[in-house]
Amino acid sequence: MAATPSQPLEPRSLVRPRRHHRPQVQPVPTHRHRKLAGRFAFVTLLILAVTTGSLAGLTLVYSVDLPQISDLERYRPSTTTDLYDRKGRIIGSFALERREVVGYDGFAPILRQAVISIEDKSFESHWGINTFRVIGAVWHDIRAHGRAQGASTLTMQLARNLFLSSERTAARKVQEAYLAIQIERAFTKQQIFTLYGNQIYLGHGMYGFEAASEFLFSKHAKDLNLTEAALLAGLPKAPVAFSPLLNPDKALRRRNLVLSEMESDGVITHIQAEQARNAPLGLHIAQPEGSVAPWFQEEVRRELEKRFGTEQVHEAGLKVETTLDLDLQQTANRAVADGLAAYERRHGWAGQDRPGKLENVLASGSTLEDYKHPDWAVKTRPGDYVHALVTRALPLEIHARVGPDEIVLLPDDWKWTGQRYGDALVKPGDVIYVHLSETMEGDARSATLEQDSGAQGAILAMDNTNGDVLAMVGGRDYALSQFNRATQAERQTGSSFKPYVYTAAIEDGAKPTDIIVDGPVSFGGYTPHNYENNYKGAMTLTNAFAESRNIPALKLAARVGIHKVIGVAHRFGVTSNIPAYLPVAIGAVEITLEEQVASYAVFPNDGIRVAPRLVRKVSNSDGVTLWEDPISVNEVISQQTARTMMILLRAVTQHGTGAAAAQLNHPLGGKTGTTSEYTDAWFLGFSPSVTCGVWVGYDSRESLGEKETGARAALPIWMNVMRVAIAGKDDEQFLGDAQASQTLKASVKPPAKPSARSTSPPR
Repeated sequence: MAATPSQPLEPRSLVRPRRHHRPQVQPVPTHRHRKLAGRFAFVTLLILAVTTGSLAGLTLVYSVDLPQISDLERYRPSTTTDLYDRKGRIIGSFALERREVVGYDGFAPILRQAVISIEDKSFESHWGINTFRVIGAVWHDIRAHGRAQGASTLTMQLARNLFLSSERTAARKVQEAYLAIQIERAFTKQQIFTLYGNQIYLGHGMYGFEAASEFLFSKHAKDLNLTEAALLAGLPKAPVAFSPLLNPDKALRRRNLVLSEMESDGVITHIQAEQARNAPLGLHIAQPEGSVAPWFQEEVRRELEKRFGTEQVHEAGLKVETTLDLDLQQTANRAVADGLAAYERRHGWAGQDRPGKLENVLASGSTLEDYKHPDWAVKTRPGDYVHALVTRALPLEIHARVGPDEIVLLPDDWKWTGQRYGDALVKPGDVIYVHLSETMEGDARSATLEQDSGAQGAILAMDNTNGDVLAMVGGRDYALSQFNRATQAERQTGSSFKPYVYTAAIEDGAKPTDIIVDGPVSFGGYTPHNYENNYKGAMTLTNAFAESRNIPALKLAARVGIHKVIGVAHRFGVTSNIPAYLPVAIGAVEITLEEQVASYAVFPNDGIRVAPRLVRKVSNSDGVTLWEDPISVNEVISQQTARTMMILLRAVTQHGTGAAAAQLNHPLGGKTGTTSEYTDAWFLGFSPSVTCGVWVGYDSRESLGEKETGARAALPIWMNVMRVAIAGKDDEQFLGDAQASQTLKASVKPPAKPSARSTSPPR
């Protein structure tokens, strides 16, 4: 019977014999090895190609707008534009970045090592970037989930400071690294450090270690000691945060960190480090020097910026040869200060009548320790007039301070006030005005008490020949007011306008010897008076002008026409809009001091107007001349008219209202000017070589006081300036005098001796 499919098959054996098998590995064919190796090589090459291409692409992208390293070879850091006077003496400077460029040896070795220890330990060995620092910084940034740590070498910092922005992005880092590598290839380590040391910003407007060293320690960077070098080396990381002025505690900790790094590098010993860490910051802040001619300097800045632009003026290191005479400028500064002090003493101590006149800082909620006056922003010297803060008032002593410096006043120093005791005169917290003395009382400087009533003065002096502005004072105190009263203030001229009236009359045919009646007169509804409120009757034009009589001037203006007078003034260079009414003839018009001085110089110049100029020449840092300001002249009046006017103007200083000037014993001419209510006092005058003008008044246009005329308030200041201006010029003469002298010499020339061959008498 056959078995059906559902029936199981009988096994051949119930138990299978046990067998031991060793697994056998089938050999891989050789062609398979080659295939895997080919794939691996392909992938590797592909990765390298992609990486190389990416890097090349990144380099192309990020370097396309980068400067060429050849540009760095011609690089000049932003440097100071210096101003020089006509004798080559420096008088000021302009700079957006305060920087003093020095060479490699201008940095003390200890400073160089301090910078390397804290900023870039491998500076001497790396090729622009420090690979290990970069990897470490990246790992730190990943763990910190941000860009918390930098990895810039000194070379990378230099590249960033010179060419890149300060934003912290990957793109900028790539550019920074690329430039750093290029810089390292083109320059030596010494050159790189020198560029870095002159470029880095260190706070308070100071760029480079030399400028910062001079500011913080009043010494050159090559002379720094260990603690000073460590302090400076710690500033590049965060100049504001580690500023020893703003954050002294942080600055101290940062300095000590630098010292620790130097110790770990083996640059200094443990003992040196400990001694330095325990030392104070040792600051010796250099107080900036005040400009000898701040108003003049500001006028020069404006003119240069119009011509060259702000960036070039403040960054290109220009050499500006100005017209200023430093000696005359210093004289003008003293003359204004002394003249205003004399004026205020004439009017007595205001505190006696107005006890609240003096500012008191304690009453305003400040403290004696915290108070700072604007005058103290610059260094003061003996002879200066400055504001001081009273710290102690005793019957026979007044103690005060000017910045950190102590001063003391004794009874003789305030005797002029009429007050006997110091504690009755002032009290602690009062802000007083003093004149610093040369003498010392112990550790304190002596000073005399003065008074700042707010009166202002201005001076402008120019060379008649070329228009060079030799001196300019625009006010009493530049720290308190930068407004230039010599060039910007239009003030009523008073009788100083009369030369334009008399010039118009002489052009109309009048002569100095003509007679005019100084008597009562009315012009319609206008009835004028003389300053003296009297009349002198018939007098010559010369005497009428010399004595500054109003009635004759008005009569002459009415005769020639006020429009003609105004036309003459405009010909002389006056730009003011002058209304056509008769009182203009006696000074009811406002003109700047600068225009008045330029106009008055026409007379000694034989009718030629020379435009005032401030700058002679501007050169770049290589000495190449960029611009020269030529002398600008034009004929305003005829030589005959000018010389006729000289007769009148010289009479003023010989026997007229300016007769005090005769004591200078020199050829001079000029004119006083006093306005109604004594609000403005003028004197404008000249020697054969220099024309100078002085104005005194209040910005508020309040009265200077009874009898404060041009002859009293302005002329003494003018004389002090002109005494220096004419020094050494004893033989100079006015052009008319020189010609007359030559004519006289020719007329009395002795006859020539007959020739030995001649038998006829000489003719």
